[in-house]
Amino acid sequence: MSDKPPADINYTFSDAELEALKPYGTVRSHAKGEMLVPEGRNQADMLVTLSGETHIFIETPDGPRRVGWMELGQFSGDIGVMTGQTTLAYTIMGEAGDVLHIAYPDFQRLLVENSRLSDIFITTLTARRAFARDNHSAVVVIGAAQDRLVFAARDLLSKFGVPHLWLSPDRDPVAKTIMDARDIALGDLPVVLRGRSQVLVKPTAEEIASSFGFDLLPDGEKADVLVIGAGPAGLAACVYAASEGLDVVAIDAHNPGGQAGTSSKIENYLGFPSGVSGQELTERAMTQAMKFGARLAAPVKATGLERHDDHYCLSLSDGRRIGGRSVVIATGAQYRRLPIRDLERYEGRGIYYGATPMEAQLCKGSEIAIVGAGNSAGQGAVFLSQTCEHVHMLYRRADIRETMSEYLVRRLEETPNITLHPQTEIAALHGLETDDIDTDRLTGISVRRRDAGDIVPLDTPFVFLFVGARPFTDWLPDSIACDRSGFVQTGARISDAVLADARWDLDRRPTDFETSWPRIYAVGDVQAGSVKRVASAVGQGSVVVSAIHAALGETAS
Repeated sequence: MSDKPPADINYTFSDAELEALKPYGTVRSHAKGEMLVPEGRNQADMLVTLSGETHIFIETPDGPRRVGWMELGQFSGDIGVMTGQTTLAYTIMGEAGDVLHIAYPDFQRLLVENSRLSDIFITTLTARRAFARDNHSAVVVIGAAQDRLVFAARDLLSKFGVPHLWLSPDRDPVAKTIMDARDIALGDLPVVLRGRSQVLVKPTAEEIASSFGFDLLPDGEKADVLVIGAGPAGLAACVYAASEGLDVVAIDAHNPGGQAGTSSKIENYLGFPSGVSGQELTERAMTQAMKFGARLAAPVKATGLERHDDHYCLSLSDGRRIGGRSVVIATGAQYRRLPIRDLERYEGRGIYYGATPMEAQLCKGSEIAIVGAGNSAGQGAVFLSQTCEHVHMLYRRADIRETMSEYLVRRLEETPNITLHPQTEIAALHGLETDDIDTDRLTGISVRRRDAGDIVPLDTPFVFLFVGARPFTDWLPDSIACDRSGFVQTGARISDAVLADARWDLDRRPTDFETSWPRIYAVGDVQAGSVKRVASAVGQGSVVVSAIHAALGETAS
């Protein structure tokens, strides 16, 4: 494909395989130099070269760069062709010839109907996206390291697997070159450049989602199953429901992956003896769900749920309304904010809620603090200790083994640049404050040592919070039963009195994951009594699909 790329990012179809592909598309003849797919196209065609050559280019800070060419039996694109995301490259006809165009809906059908061809496409397209992450720079983010918008933009792009180059105007000379060439002023920063076609100035998450095709959900869309939340539980529900032929639409208020997606390494998940990062697990699950036809949109926030006879209507924050015959609530839980003055001021500017390679890049060589005593906190500490000068673990308990797996405690104790601080909590945040809140940043903290009865300073300009859990259920109707903490009650936990108040009108009681509304289910961390483990969330998300099938059968009979 390209200038000596890895062998696994290309595949050449045999004559028999090309014949199997042709019924899904249309053969077209193209002249040399003809544009086949421009940059910025959503739901682009899958292109299979039958003769001649197709050339693929991206726009980089150094100008156009050819990243590949396709000959007889080879196909273009990366995983974005399958997900429908915006194309970051443009494809032209390098040498005149014929090309098989497979339209996006037909390519989706192919992935479901032909297992062998589906495996070839997904394996190759996934490998190309991984290669592009380290070798391509069609997307550039320019802005300061601790600019909240820079962090949010990079986080969203990373969670959707979009390779991008981050440049700081203070230390990367090429940033100024790009800014001069694009007529970008310092006051415009941060900016996100999508190739040569678009410059997003101080973009919101919604603007980035629209530009890159993360949210292609039209108003009034309908589906068999609406999945609210794209963490492990929600993605599992998507995979199993879509693979069994149900039409699935999933949304997430933030980024796919949930709390698990921010984990640097999950070592006790079945089938991954060497561990797997939360982001890798999320990307694999998203690819798997979309392979079977599930549609995912983010960031998209649910604000209300209404019941209309035998279907439900979900209201979104931007005014869109989507319908579903059933709903899976998989909104998970978020780490609690500490009741500390100025916490919000420093979020994204020294205060973070995840430990991924992006955060590791930000705090490389620094002294940091991690607050929490659960597995996520331990995983984050071990990961960040590889690049940080020192990691301080702060927790209020006397014994961290009460809440953390033994294998992680041992890792913490055996890592020389990790210090455990039991019975310790943050007393105050200290930072550089200016007249412009956008330039504020954390410089250190004071901690209260309850066993010693004193307060001492720590020069830690980066603090990671992994404290407690608060469910995303404020948007649910009052008649969907929740416990005192806001976690959704399901199955046997729901009393007859609550069911009567909710106007439960079926002759049966709610099934294991069913709420006080029929065909509304809660799985994963949002469910009352859940064990807050990735494996459990995935199990619930998959098992609930059989109950959905049975319930949808009730409405059809």
